[in-house]
Amino acid sequence: MSKNTQNLTTRKIVFCAMALALATVISVVIKLPSLPNGGSITLFSMLVICLVGYWYGPVIGLITAFAYGVLQFITGPYVIHPVQVLLDYPLAFGALGLSGFFWQSKNGLIKGYLAGVLGRLLMHEISGYIFYTEYVSGDPGANAAAIWASTVYNMSYILPEMILTLVLLCLPQIRDMLKRLKTLANQN
Repeated sequence: MSKNTQNLTTRKIVFCAMALALATVISVVIKLPSLPNGGSITLFSMLVICLVGYWYGPVIGLITAFAYGVLQFITGPYVIHPVQVLLDYPLAFGALGLSGFFWQSKNGLIKGYLAGVLGRLLMHEISGYIFYTEYVSGDPGANAAAIWASTVYNMSYILPEMILTLVLLCLPQIRDMLKRLKTLANQN
């Protein structure tokens, strides 16, 4: 493990707290209209959490993302089943911390963001599959329909935000600003 992730400094705690606060405000205040059964496009809140992994690596990134999942549950829970709480909140949003595994690679933020968002999507897919097979169809043989329904539903809000964020990350001015922010976040 790198020295960077082993030393938890006041600066790192402050930057993680600011990312948590900013992402939470974005997800609560600046979100596009929610879909009928939950889920909404929040402009760049997933990016803000993925930045922590990009700055500090997987350990701090995963811890911060998991905390964000707990905050998402506190600020706007949508609960149908106890397993769904775990899958849709701490594990799904916690997956955004996967971004930290790419913190030192070329184009690490883009790779990490994609890994985090796809990890989140996978957790929501599993939760959706449970929901659609157990609560909607009632037919255990409806596996294909449950997978399809879960995929369509989850992609309806995750994919647009992912595309918007990737477009944003491809802008040279944004890339430069985020590199400077990473340097600032890691100054001694």
